[in-house]
Amino acid sequence: MRQIPILIVTFLLSTFCFSQHLEYVGEKGEVKVGLVLSGGGAKGLAHIGALKIIEDAGVKIDYIGGTSMGAIVGALYASGYSAKELDSIFRSINFTELIQDNLPRSAKTFYEKDDSERYALTLPFENFKISFPSAISGGQNIYNELVRLLYHVKDVRDFKELPIPFFCIATNIETGEEVLLNKGYLPEAILASGTFPSLFEPTEIEGKILIDGGVVNNYPVEEVKDLGANFIIGVDVQHGLSERGALMSATEILLQINNYRTVNDMVEKVAQTDIYIKPDIEKYSVIDFDLGNEIVKSGEVAGENKFDELKQLAMCQKGKTTTTLPINPKDTIIVNRLIIRGNNNYTRGYVKGKLRFKLAEKITFEKLQQGIGNLSATGNFQTIRYELVSNELGVDLILKLKENPTKAYIRLGAHYDDLYKSAALINLTKKNLFFKDDVISFDFIAGDNIRYNFQYYLDKGSYWSFGVNSRFNDFERQIDFDVITSNFDVPANPNVNTVSIDVDDITNQVYLQTVLREEFAFTLGVEHKLLKYSTKTLADLEDDTSNLALFTNSEGRTFFENSNYFSAYGQLVLDTYDDKYFPSRGLYFNGDFHFYILSSDFNNNFKEFSVSKARLGTAFPITKNVSLNIETEGGFKLGTSNVTSFDFVLGGYGNDFINNFIPFFGYDFISLPGNAYVKTYARLDYEFLPKNHLTFAANYANVDDDIFRTGEWFTAPDFSGYAIGYGWESFLGPVQINYSWSPEVSENNVFISVGYWF
Repeated sequence: MRQIPILIVTFLLSTFCFSQHLEYVGEKGEVKVGLVLSGGGAKGLAHIGALKIIEDAGVKIDYIGGTSMGAIVGALYASGYSAKELDSIFRSINFTELIQDNLPRSAKTFYEKDDSERYALTLPFENFKISFPSAISGGQNIYNELVRLLYHVKDVRDFKELPIPFFCIATNIETGEEVLLNKGYLPEAILASGTFPSLFEPTEIEGKILIDGGVVNNYPVEEVKDLGANFIIGVDVQHGLSERGALMSATEILLQINNYRTVNDMVEKVAQTDIYIKPDIEKYSVIDFDLGNEIVKSGEVAGENKFDELKQLAMCQKGKTTTTLPINPKDTIIVNRLIIRGNNNYTRGYVKGKLRFKLAEKITFEKLQQGIGNLSATGNFQTIRYELVSNELGVDLILKLKENPTKAYIRLGAHYDDLYKSAALINLTKKNLFFKDDVISFDFIAGDNIRYNFQYYLDKGSYWSFGVNSRFNDFERQIDFDVITSNFDVPANPNVNTVSIDVDDITNQVYLQTVLREEFAFTLGVEHKLLKYSTKTLADLEDDTSNLALFTNSEGRTFFENSNYFSAYGQLVLDTYDDKYFPSRGLYFNGDFHFYILSSDFNNNFKEFSVSKARLGTAFPITKNVSLNIETEGGFKLGTSNVTSFDFVLGGYGNDFINNFIPFFGYDFISLPGNAYVKTYARLDYEFLPKNHLTFAANYANVDDDIFRTGEWFTAPDFSGYAIGYGWESFLGPVQINYSWSPEVSENNVFISVGYWF
């Protein structure tokens, strides 16, 4: 019972001392309130909760200084946002996507899509040495969002001219010195203050390489006083030294090292703080952004504990007003001038083509961010910073590019499927080999079937780009002999049911490519192809099939095809699928036309002919975790040539089949031949856990010779197949298992695919 009077006396004394301090400050002149916001990663969201209580108490802030997350929240508040508006903004942000710099698939060119969906691991490779990336993220998505949110103060270059004077702290990584940032481009300054080592790439400002200010000064109270503040409110979201059980990540270990000094410094800094708000956030880590609502609430609770003191402070500020700038969020801007800096190895046309918007035309912020994302997706730039500066007609877009010094990469992949079997891939990629905008890539694929893939691409952005491809494909498959007899001049033999066929394909292409209406890729090129179909199965049956003797070599291998073909081709592709393997939204179109002009004519039956095919698809969500993918496709041969080597053959499961092999559930590989086909396909995808999918698929087709001439393409489908499957998006690429069946055949199939297709 004696403790109660003691607590009352202590409370009265503290209230009296606080009142006396306010009175003393008031006697010296007007009360100037400075707000100090510490760094703390996700824990910095508690600043928002504290600010809500500060506003509710009626306190007007005169100066703000912050570090790291405190710099971001402080800058937004200083620019004119209210605490409630900040709460709404941060609740709507997906921090995981921002931090990881996740770029939508649409940000990549068609070449880059193909490139990024082939390799499981990419490592820098310079001077014959493999290294590792210096940071997880370039911070590009965060920067894009800051530019948008602070657009209304884009022309304020002296942070003292903001509605509330502001500064933030960064660290010069070369000297270890504290850098006070109170001028420049506000989004760039606060990003530099929050550039946590190893997580984000360092930021360069005026020749200085800057990282997180928390390394040297995570609670800049003295600097706020230097601005003119005589009363300090501090919100501290730092934590003390952690025990060994909490040091479970590199981020936490780096924070622990930094906190050795910070813990000692805070003893003196707390003494300089008049209202010290310390949210209870020990149980949260610096990356717990998914617990943002709880963290904001902890800031509110801590602020409410100081509400009486805040109320007294507000009473001393009666009649005081603050300068504000109207925040009118703009959805559109007009960029009428583009200024590019730092593009030493990439031309203006390349950069402008990646942005994909026209100057002097109204564009949305989303469109601007998409353009910056396109540049970022190339991997050619370590950081992309930009400024929007007003001019008489709109804004200047000043791009400040820091090119990636790494020009060579080693890339690795692994894959297994039922056609090519096991395979391991090693790739060497080199950029800027002959020209500023080029890239050369070579895949060597070892395993059950040795293959290679060579690509050279000179990317000219919105202009015509130039490319050279060369690939070698090889696989072996046991198929019905009837497929051979129906496609080649081979008599039927009752003694042969199946043959093991070997397919060898060497394809060389030279092409031009451009982008139409930002989404379509249009390609024109010429192609050489050496195509071989052969088997050893018939070597012992030459007496029964004597006409095959002419096509059998000394090794006992019988050839059905061994010709060089030369063609011209055109292709039009639209691909806005959000994922190649498990699309949940987007459109797809691929139209291809090949005109075969010349052949070495192994079978003495060549005449000019052409092959045309097209595939059209869409994907859309039905519910949050359920999506539907529907596609239809077809193809046909034009001309009277008897060449059947390019006929369509349906069956099996997979991606990126060569030539005219078409996947079809319900039938094994290379089962349904014909020079024309139509096919429809639908797949229902239920993502029951993140990156885990249950699927049900159905496909229907007509395939035979000349079905478009006879009208059979429009009749009820002759062939059908179904599959239920499981898919997992692993670090190697998709892992897929499909159980497939058809009511027309007695045998069912299980198709397995592990890793990215290549």
